[in-house]
Amino acid sequence: MTRSQLKKASLLLTGLAIGGNLFAQSQDTTKTMSTDYVQPFSSGSAFRTWSVGFEGGVLTPYSIFSIKNQDFHSPHEKIGYGGFIKDQILPSFGLQLNFMKGNVAGAVTPANEANGTYTSFNTDINYSVDLAANFTLANINWRHNKSGIQPYLTLGGGVIGYSAVVNDNGTVTRQQRTHDFYLPVGAGFKIDLAKGVNLDLGYQVNFVNADDFDGIVGGSTNDRFSYGHVGLEFALGSRSKPQLATHNPVSSMRTEYLMDEQRLQLQVDRQRAENERLKSDLSATNAKVDKLTVDTDGDGVPDIFDKCPNTPAGTAVDGSGCPLPVKKPDVKVYVTQEDKKVVNEAVKNLEFDFGKSTIREHSFESLNKLAQLLVSKGFNLKLAGYTDNVGSEAANLKLSRERAEAVKTYLAQQGADASKIQAEGYGKANPIATNKTEKGRQINRRVEFSMF
Repeated sequence: MTRSQLKKASLLLTGLAIGGNLFAQSQDTTKTMSTDYVQPFSSGSAFRTWSVGFEGGVLTPYSIFSIKNQDFHSPHEKIGYGGFIKDQILPSFGLQLNFMKGNVAGAVTPANEANGTYTSFNTDINYSVDLAANFTLANINWRHNKSGIQPYLTLGGGVIGYSAVVNDNGTVTRQQRTHDFYLPVGAGFKIDLAKGVNLDLGYQVNFVNADDFDGIVGGSTNDRFSYGHVGLEFALGSRSKPQLATHNPVSSMRTEYLMDEQRLQLQVDRQRAENERLKSDLSATNAKVDKLTVDTDGDGVPDIFDKCPNTPAGTAVDGSGCPLPVKKPDVKVYVTQEDKKVVNEAVKNLEFDFGKSTIREHSFESLNKLAQLLVSKGFNLKLAGYTDNVGSEAANLKLSRERAEAVKTYLAQQGADASKIQAEGYGKANPIATNKTEKGRQINRRVEFSMF
């Protein structure tokens, strides 16, 4: 195997191993995604960055640094308390405004008389306010979605106001209230108790920029005291957002990778389903096309459109597959004088009820003879209805048409072919007599017959 092939095989095996590991953790990622997932490179508005804390603990002049250079070598423990408000600017960096009050006390050991006759002191911290940088450690975790513990370091500066009481073998000396700059340096860790709630365990050494914090001036260094505390931190803002200080961006990147993979797989599944649907539609279409081409009786019309299946071979058919009617030879029929007489009798005896299209009974006999003539000889007949000029033009036109249709209907009822009878109404047009007399108007109220 060449070096190039070996390199490709190694990359492939590495990719398979990583992919298998990510799939194995997908269930864990799904759980995390619902509460702590934030799209990578999102702005600070996607997190809860502000928080407040309250704490209480022990104040003592003893610290992790040497106490030999302090004015009092026997530290006493006193109660202190405080609080803070913090803005987490970056996942690992925030600014914290701290407040603290309490008492610091100490004494001189019998073996050390460097301070003369002073035996003890008690300093009342009236207030201390400082602004500190908070560096969160180990919140970026490559093995777990979220770390349960976040170590941190703090460094700041502020102002402390205090007054001390010094015991000089029974003589008490009170120091006037004063204030100085001090430098707090601390470390600790926070434990996640619930979403947005952390247990804060910390230790802090406070370097005072003065040597009279304990009420006296002595020694070669400024005074300092320590503060060990326990408290609770509460994240501010919407509970649907994760706290930036406890958020693991590596987990969101991993979740984003798996989500992209899931979206891609979903697209593949949808495309596969779409392909199956298209394949099914194509099969159905092909089946329909096959039906369109089947012609069982061979008449040239596919069965799906053939309304007259199984026609005998050689039969001429129309577009629907039905046999074409056999064309009968034309037979010329002539209208005789006798035929015209029948028509004239029908016209002469035709009467209607006044203002109606109802044919009077004495007209039926001549109309019956006309119907028999139409049936026997197959004549075509045109009926033209007319009225006098009494009434509106629209009413007369309607009445003339209805009377012509009434004659057509009657003849059809007697067996005549209705398709060979044409009925029209012309109203008061084409009068054949004057409309000034009743007789003339009676003549104009007529239905003309034209047979051919």
